[in-house]
Amino acid sequence: MSEKRDYYEVLEVPKTATAEEIKKAYRKQAIKYHPDKNPGDKAAEEKFKEAAEAYEVLSDPQKRQRYDQYGHAGMGGASGFSGGGMSMDDIFAHFGDIFGGGSFGSFFGGGFGGSRRGGPQTRVNKGTNLRVKVKLTLSEVANGVTKKIKVNKYVACDKCNGTGAFDSNSYSNCSTCHGSGVVTRITNTILGQMQQSSVCPNCGGDGRIITRRCTNCGGEGIVQKEDIVTLNIPAGVADGMQLSVSGKGNAARHGGINGDLLVVIQEEEHPELIRDGNDLIYSLFLSMPDAILGTTAEIPTVDGRVKIKIDPGTQSGKILRLRGKGIPELNGYGRGDLLVNIQVWTPQSVTRDEAKIIEKLKESSSFTPKPDKNDRNFFERMRNFFSN
Repeated sequence: MSEKRDYYEVLEVPKTATAEEIKKAYRKQAIKYHPDKNPGDKAAEEKFKEAAEAYEVLSDPQKRQRYDQYGHAGMGGASGFSGGGMSMDDIFAHFGDIFGGGSFGSFFGGGFGGSRRGGPQTRVNKGTNLRVKVKLTLSEVANGVTKKIKVNKYVACDKCNGTGAFDSNSYSNCSTCHGSGVVTRITNTILGQMQQSSVCPNCGGDGRIITRRCTNCGGEGIVQKEDIVTLNIPAGVADGMQLSVSGKGNAARHGGINGDLLVVIQEEEHPELIRDGNDLIYSLFLSMPDAILGTTAEIPTVDGRVKIKIDPGTQSGKILRLRGKGIPELNGYGRGDLLVNIQVWTPQSVTRDEAKIIEKLKESSSFTPKPDKNDRNFFERMRNFFSN
């Protein structure tokens, strides 16, 4: 940010705010702008850091006194974040115990790493994940596709903005934790008294409860609605593969983090092509005259039909490889091939005249089988035939 805002303005508190009010205000800002709730939103990330810097100063009595007297100019190197240049790891490490002893990352579901430490871990609701199946043609698999699908899911109530409350005055402090969101229990052990803190079971760590519920959602903060979701499916996916779209699942109760949309790929069977990994296989049946004399044949690919040349004397079982005509690697380089398996078609019945012609051809030396025993391709084809 080019110009620092007033720290009290950042946390939306007056200069007379108590330490507890500053702590609650920072907690509210941290939840609102946390990266898990705003994936890919750089502006929200900056506001998240800005709130952390403001709290780092205003929560320290000495730094706050200096800031109140001299403003930003009087801070110098007093701020542990050196004027806002902190990273996410800095923030999580610095404020790990702000919510009653749980790590900052664990407060938001552990999304930013860091080991969990003992103590309470304030709960933030997360919506449930949704799973949908999407059918793709082989061409869509090979080239990637953008699809728009209709999804019935829970979304934040537009009347209360997902809070579940009738209005901003429809809250009261939790009587169990007295607004702190944390309850502390002291037990006697052989080592002396032990203090243990945990999330308040009455308010779930929010510190307040709803006194008057929203009339549209009944206090849940979510309503069911049909939503249009745009899916950008990359080339190279496979049948049964599951893709995750962050934040497109069910909304959470009372303004939490949305769940994810899990997209299961269903690959439709192609009428002519068979997929084998990233390769495609096509069986081309040739008549005996075409195999003997050579010809041109039209074969299917994922992008349309192409013509190939069949050399004279082509044997049944020969494999022609069309490089780069298969399926691309998922999120990588390279592409599979299209393998054309030649099969010479033998008639199952012939006419009397055709039989006479064939009888004459039997006497020709050209029709006497002469396999090349040194042809490695021949033995390779035989091995593949019996192994399959």
